[in-house]
Amino acid sequence: MKILLDAMGGDNAPDATIKGVVKAVNEIDSEVVLIGKEEILKAKIKEFYGKDDIKEISEKLSIYNATDTIEMEDIPTVAIKKKKESSMVVGFNLLKEGNGDVFVSAGNSGALLTGATLLVGRIKGIDRPVLAPMLPSYKKSIMLADAGANTNCKPINLIQFAQMATIYLKNTYNIENPKIGLLNIGTEPTKGNDLVKETYNLLMEHHEEYGINFVGNVEGRDAFTGELDAIITDGFTGNVFLKTVEGFGKLVKKSLTENLKANILTKIAAIPALPSINKFAKTMDYKEYGGALFLGVKKPVIKAHGSSDEKLFYYTIKQAENFVKSKSVEMMTEEFEKKV
Repeated sequence: MKILLDAMGGDNAPDATIKGVVKAVNEIDSEVVLIGKEEILKAKIKEFYGKDDIKEISEKLSIYNATDTIEMEDIPTVAIKKKKESSMVVGFNLLKEGNGDVFVSAGNSGALLTGATLLVGRIKGIDRPVLAPMLPSYKKSIMLADAGANTNCKPINLIQFAQMATIYLKNTYNIENPKIGLLNIGTEPTKGNDLVKETYNLLMEHHEEYGINFVGNVEGRDAFTGELDAIITDGFTGNVFLKTVEGFGKLVKKSLTENLKANILTKIAAIPALPSINKFAKTMDYKEYGGALFLGVKKPVIKAHGSSDEKLFYYTIKQAENFVKSKSVEMMTEEFEKKV
């Protein structure tokens, strides 16, 4: 198995990409190809590890030269079409040609979604691919679909998001019958806008036909009770929801840390509770859940957070290997193409 990594994508690249990969490489079975400006990557390898050749760190690591980069401010469609030697476009072409099994990038989100759709291609039968990160929930993780790929949706899109989430969760987490909820402002069937109400009615009537274990409408406050496996919504609502959750997690962590270090008494009192506190902090840390899966394209693609650091890349690399091993893309292809 071969993981293709856009080594130049993200706010902290290439330092964070290199360090995250080196940390993860001995814990995975896959080879990892760092795609980017070779001279820069080699100089960083020398700076960080004192090695002239990345193979001296691990035989499973290699560099593939790409002479250009897509910047965060670039217009996605223009960048994908014109920056053919960028690390992102080179990575997508390698994936499309079968020279890799999964592509990971923390670069320009719009360019990644555009490139995955145009260069790798949608699975036949999928109207729109979905961006689906995993989030912390009570004693488990939960999938959010969509987290920002499709700001304007039709009911068929939300239904397909639910179908793709079901297939992924079954194959990756071995959840026999994943519980799928529809994000809404209330649990009643009459609540919500036209999109949500129509989607609700279709899912209630045809959920068995769609192969979805639909449990009904879900309010945001009930999303993390541990009762659900996936939340379905449009990309606009989902992105606001995601950023709010991330921001609240940071607030909790910061407030807890400040209160525990307030004075000598709080520091002493916190010592017996440190194992539980650390466990709580680990659960709340979104970095440990990896990047956002881009489901609905012909090959596995993962969008890492733009501000990904070494830790997040470490977990995303491990997530990428599991994505391929689950064969979820193959299962989605089989499921949707038979209906075309």
